[in-house]
Amino acid sequence: MKQLLLDIAPPPLPTLDNFVLGCNAEAMHALQAALNGQSSQKFIYLWGENGCGKSHLIQACLAPNIIGVDDVQLLDNEAQILLFNIYNQTREVGGIMIVAGDAAPTQMGLRDDLATRLAWGLVYQLHPLTDAEKALALKNHAFERGMRMPDEVLDYCLRYLRRDLPTLMNTLNALDEWSLTTKKSITVPMLRNLLQLPLNL
Repeated sequence: MKQLLLDIAPPPLPTLDNFVLGCNAEAMHALQAALNGQSSQKFIYLWGENGCGKSHLIQACLAPNIIGVDDVQLLDNEAQILLFNIYNQTREVGGIMIVAGDAAPTQMGLRDDLATRLAWGLVYQLHPLTDAEKALALKNHAFERGMRMPDEVLDYCLRYLRRDLPTLMNTLNALDEWSLTTKKSITVPMLRNLLQLPLNL
């Protein structure tokens, strides 16, 4: 299958509102409470496998008074020392810091002093969406666009396409545009044809 770069419409910027919760409601509540000044817990560490939404939440929370650090497991020793110092400075001024990695703070081989600091705050494991949750998110997205999306098309997307939600939603957007252009209903054959189209038609 030829790869389709879906550039008909850029994906929306990550926000807390367009994050699909799945089983991550507790982490979302903690983030919202910290951002709204309703919690004394201002240091939050998120971890989980690729595609679980860590980067989305980091980007959604960035603001002038908020420090966000993604992929902490990739930091070299010098960068870890820098983050340790930034953590202490942020704590002194009452700031907010949100850090994300692919495992719990003490399970990534980080410096002991940094791992200890990251574990002091709230720590949440983010869980990826199940296929049923992805299907529900895609159905809601289609409904918001006024699309009629047959279940077999959603099943095909979940079975054969990249399984991250932005790619899946962009696929639906492309299908919607192509359906409007051709004035035809959305079907699996239409999706298969779309996936083999050259770019920038």
